[in-house]
Amino acid sequence: MDFASILPDVIKVADEASERVLHIYQSDFRVSYKADDSPITAADTAAHDIITQGLRAISRDIPILSEEGKDIPWEERKHWRRFWLVDPIDGTKDFTQRTGEFTVNIALIEDGEPVLGVVTAPALKEAYWGVKGEGAYKRDRSGKVHRIEVAEPRSVKRVVASKNHLNPETREFIEKLGEHELVQAGSSLKFCRIAEGHADIYPRLGPTCEWDTGASQVVLIAAGGKVETLEGRPLRYGKEDVLNPHFVASGGWYRDVGGPGR
Repeated sequence: MDFASILPDVIKVADEASERVLHIYQSDFRVSYKADDSPITAADTAAHDIITQGLRAISRDIPILSEEGKDIPWEERKHWRRFWLVDPIDGTKDFTQRTGEFTVNIALIEDGEPVLGVVTAPALKEAYWGVKGEGAYKRDRSGKVHRIEVAEPRSVKRVVASKNHLNPETREFIEKLGEHELVQAGSSLKFCRIAEGHADIYPRLGPTCEWDTGASQVVLIAAGGKVETLEGRPLRYGKEDVLNPHFVASGGWYRDVGGPGR
């Protein structure tokens, strides 16, 4: 499959979903809560509907796993060699708190590896995308598109973290990095900040699901970075349990220097 050839259509789908999400974001929306107490709004379901319809128009043969349509039994999913992985809104807390740092995420997974990813930030009017082996790009709020790459290693590490998820384990990990400065970012924008050279490392020692990371992982890797488990293995997709193990996203240098405590 020529992933680069379908990328423009995927970006178009993400943009259509983003436009609807932004419209709801700017309204007096209501917040409901799922069984696990995580928030959900009309924007989540609207984006899910637009994205699933758009992806089916691109290819009816590729199944879709979305956070808002995730109740697909493993007996069916285990046969998927290729599938779309969607988070209609990553960072719903950022959405409800109106920080602007929420994203729409679409990834294509093949044989457990994310190979195409599109991330849009509707409120920031930014978008990122990447294809395995083809590089990563950012579209800024002016509409200009340029290629992005991770930054060269530096003595003072810029550690990107979430205000909502900075737990004691993560703090301990960060201290072991030595001299550093914190860069705050929400949702999958943490990966994108590393991909565009504005941060160096993002340790995630807390729960995430596959749809939280798939699209932005492609962007980061296509920009020259890495996303690995604490054991040094690539973060994989299409598992029976959609929870990710703890991982470290970086500009590529982290494993090369052994990481803290190694």
